[in-house]
Amino acid sequence: MIALSLENVCKSFGQVDVLKDISLTVNEGEFIVFVGPSGCGKSTLLRSIAGLEDVSSGAIRIGSDDVTNTPPAKRGIAMVFQSYALYPHLDVEGNMALGLKQAGEAKTTIAERIAEASRMLSLEKYLKRRPSELSGGQRQRVAIGRAIVRQPKLFLFDEPLSNLDAALRMATRVEIARLHRQLGAAMIYVTHDQTEAMTLADRIVVLRDGHIEQVGSPMELYNNPANQFVAGFLGAPSMNFVAAGPLGLQGETLGIRPEHLQVRSGGQINGTVTHIERLGGDTNLLVITPAGELVTVRLFGQHDFAVDAPISLGFDARQAYCFDAAGQRIRV
Repeated sequence: MIALSLENVCKSFGQVDVLKDISLTVNEGEFIVFVGPSGCGKSTLLRSIAGLEDVSSGAIRIGSDDVTNTPPAKRGIAMVFQSYALYPHLDVEGNMALGLKQAGEAKTTIAERIAEASRMLSLEKYLKRRPSELSGGQRQRVAIGRAIVRQPKLFLFDEPLSNLDAALRMATRVEIARLHRQLGAAMIYVTHDQTEAMTLADRIVVLRDGHIEQVGSPMELYNNPANQFVAGFLGAPSMNFVAAGPLGLQGETLGIRPEHLQVRSGGQINGTVTHIERLGGDTNLLVITPAGELVTVRLFGQHDFAVDAPISLGFDARQAYCFDAAGQRIRV
């Protein structure tokens, strides 16, 4: 079953083209994540699916229904915003119930759905509290609960974890993944954080300048990027790029992931250690080459190196990626 279909969707603001011929199919139960740099069009695309933006051309279908010109309230979607968007004068129960009351649902139905959502999100003891009495993480759970009680055809998340600290982001990310498994509904999630994308998605949609660059599973995109942009966007630390010619490899640019570099004598890349990041379980070395290229090396465990010390780095050419002058992958 198809949950969402986008067919040649374009969106312009005046003379500025923000979405350029976007086509995508989302299957029932899939978790799809839109990623890309600021200004790539990911939030505009999500808002277009929700009906908060009118598309300039193309078609949007939710299930079998063409909703291109359907008002947001009638699209069968529920959206969770970055800003929580809770009503400050209503308690948790009131915030979760409001949409159902406006839709004319029976009181018993409303009570049952709130009880179930509260149980899933561990909000039972907070139902009589107002948003001002909750932490940021609790407010975000209320916003998610408000979406769950509507039992939508499609869940839309617009950078829901951006306002949370690192520990809460991780905990809430785990909750969202668990909810997806329990609900089995299609979810579309927008983020600029590639860690969220890699850990949550069934498939990732990488956007740049209003175009889809590549669609695939997290590991497919990580291990088999179509171009230099996708290769550099996914991964932390990001992929290293150096000139391919001096290394005797074809193409304009060589890409090598930090974890695929080893410190060894007589390696292909020589340089000087310019900075050391000791992270406990990992050690990152930042190395500057004679050509001025900055290279990151990721080593497992704890290691002692000296800043300004010379270093030689080796790699297996089978783990390297070659790109042409346009940034497109060269298959070897």
